[in-house]
Amino acid sequence: MTTSSDVILERMMALHPKVIDLTLDRVWRLLAAVDNPQDALPPVIHIAGTNGKGSTQAMIRAGLQGQGARVHAYTSPHLARFHERIRLAGDLISEDALTQVLDRCYVANGPDPITYFEITTVAALMAFAQTPADYTLLEVGLGGRLDATNVVAHPALTIITPVDLDHQQFLGDTLAAIAFEKSGILKRGVPCIVGPQHDEAMDAIEAQAAKVGAPLQAYGQHWHVGVERDRLVYQDERGLLDLPLPNLRGPHQVMNAGAAIAALRALDCHESACEAAVTKAYWPARMEKLTTGPLVDLAAPAELWLDGGHNPAAGCALADTLRAQPARPTHLICGMLNTKDIRGYLAPLADVAESLTAVSIPGEANTIPAAETARLAKDVGLPSEVAETVQAAISAITARAPNARILICGSLYLAGHVMRENEA
Repeated sequence: MTTSSDVILERMMALHPKVIDLTLDRVWRLLAAVDNPQDALPPVIHIAGTNGKGSTQAMIRAGLQGQGARVHAYTSPHLARFHERIRLAGDLISEDALTQVLDRCYVANGPDPITYFEITTVAALMAFAQTPADYTLLEVGLGGRLDATNVVAHPALTIITPVDLDHQQFLGDTLAAIAFEKSGILKRGVPCIVGPQHDEAMDAIEAQAAKVGAPLQAYGQHWHVGVERDRLVYQDERGLLDLPLPNLRGPHQVMNAGAAIAALRALDCHESACEAAVTKAYWPARMEKLTTGPLVDLAAPAELWLDGGHNPAAGCALADTLRAQPARPTHLICGMLNTKDIRGYLAPLADVAESLTAVSIPGEANTIPAAETARLAKDVGLPSEVAETVQAAISAITARAPNARILICGSLYLAGHVMRENEA
């Protein structure tokens, strides 16, 4: 019987006791054992940052595909299935292809310690090297300098989206320290598109760019983006673009679109690619309105929305997005991990939501207990209660507010659980 990818992935989880252990030594060892696929990739666009990496990558992919390019893409974490992490020339990797590269990596690694993210990243690089394409989009998993994706000697382009406080236990507890880790993807002579940054973060990025000789194209200096008369207006030294607003919801997506357009311009793409970037991008669980499925049916006539943002900056962006939506009472269903700044995430939402129903994230050892989330929500001024399941939370909200906007939020892991439940 053929071994499934799920079985191999489960075996890989046991190869290293730590989920996160930032170093590149194990990655370089395994890459050498599988013939260094990182040296055989189509031109690489490497994306780091705290917020907006996935959305920016999705827009760049839509733009490149809009002009006929074949695009590999690597992202993490996945929501419903691991296959979502790897797109080969535009399509999600097949079960057969995934099983093949995972099995080869597992055998090549043997019993040596290696983290789950490291070995699966090597598998993705192998799949990309084996499949013809025009571009490879690599999203950093955590940080940048010591991330398993940081193994390409000369990418075509790098991008640093907004840097904020997150994962301080691994990256440092200041914006400067975190920005230093993110700017570890900078390479000599390789242009870097830099999204909007706090001054402290920008200083760190500029210092590293000067040290390695990487030319920066920074928001507010080399390119500008904004909204005028319900249109997205982008400007750089090449001229002005007047485009539709991004189809991904939220004011913050304007800045992500700006970075994506700056990247496409740096790659000498046509204006049609820039329009495709803002009109055809799809990125699930980022203020996504769910339209079909059993959870949608359970919520009706209430609207059901899903968002995976999980740090204070994401909480602010989500609050801004809700303010921009048509007026409708908003009730949150929230579950978070104990590695996050829960109070910082919830505080901005207290002004835009009527209530919060807390849930524990099923199957996640690091979930914050629902009662603790509810307590912290009350501390920031959000009326809160606890539910055993997402389904129970939806039923309780619709019973008292049948025409509500219900937003499930707080974690990509909760979003993935919801997506799987909504497929049933």
